[in-house]
Amino acid sequence: MKILDKYILQKFLTAFFFTVVVLVMVICVIDFTEKNDDFIQHNLGAKQIILEYYVNLFPYYANLLSPITVFIAVVFVTAQLAARTEIVAILASGVSFKRLLVPYLMGSLVLGVATIALTGWIIPYANKTRVEFERKYVKNPYRFKGRDVHMKIGPSTYAFMESYDNVNNIGYKFALETIEGTLLKRRMTAEAITWDSTKRAWRLTPQLVRTFRGQKETLLALPARDTTLNLYPKDFASTYRLSETMTLPELNRYIRQKIERGSDDTQVYLSEKYERYAYPYAIFILTVIGVIMSARKSRAGVGGQIALGFVLAFVFIIFVILSRNLAAVGTLSPLLAAWVPSILFTGVGLVLYRVVPR
Repeated sequence: MKILDKYILQKFLTAFFFTVVVLVMVICVIDFTEKNDDFIQHNLGAKQIILEYYVNLFPYYANLLSPITVFIAVVFVTAQLAARTEIVAILASGVSFKRLLVPYLMGSLVLGVATIALTGWIIPYANKTRVEFERKYVKNPYRFKGRDVHMKIGPSTYAFMESYDNVNNIGYKFALETIEGTLLKRRMTAEAITWDSTKRAWRLTPQLVRTFRGQKETLLALPARDTTLNLYPKDFASTYRLSETMTLPELNRYIRQKIERGSDDTQVYLSEKYERYAYPYAIFILTVIGVIMSARKSRAGVGGQIALGFVLAFVFIIFVILSRNLAAVGTLSPLLAAWVPSILFTGVGLVLYRVVPR
């Protein structure tokens, strides 16, 4: 690294962390204003609120806003260098514009690697505590409202419940079916199924078992009994921000389970997975765009360039939110939705690189 690289890299990273702290602190103040009534209602102390909630909320928003904060930091640093004609001096000394990008790219690489580590392992652990805090003190008590629930719990085994009470962990009108190909081989029905947390097993009321062999049907009545199934109360628990509380290995396992069971909300978790990979690249491309846009001295001054940086950064976030919503309703594939904003801004970056004079 040259002295110039260290100089720009230090300014870039310092501006980034300063921007992160300022923006997230503002968001936390707004969040506290909105949730203060809930905190008072549950008689929560300042220590509990800070340690269980805001300490874990800070890294979540720091990561969520990383494309914005990176872009603003790059524009701020580069616009200042341009306003003091430092970039003119650098280019006049024989340094090419591509070489000028190197310290910025080094900074984006550091932040990108940190983002992968944070989103893959560190932030999910913080989110577990934060989300549990929100469920307990901010959100209304959760009630499972699903009706006629069908779930695949084995290679050829399917469970059915007409309804489920997640407070008492009781399922009503339960059926367990064995299907081979398109043929129903066995069907067991019970009026209710109850989770026994001590035995970690399900308690079935008296059952009626129907077995099919060709055209022959056999009926068998069984008394109440305990049984184990690849089915747990957590399958009916609240999924509020569940994807955010999973590390990358946990998320991959959960997605595989969802696919095996044929769940209809798999897109949400796939989107979360692909976004974790897309964010580091977004940091990289927004860094390049920020340098290109602010490397020339502007009549609007540093303030005008920073304002433009804010606008473009928020446009990127809007694209992210829009793509995520389209993926959730099945309009876009989760993979494409996660990468569409980055692909669009890559095109913007290439156009700016060719068009904007330097």
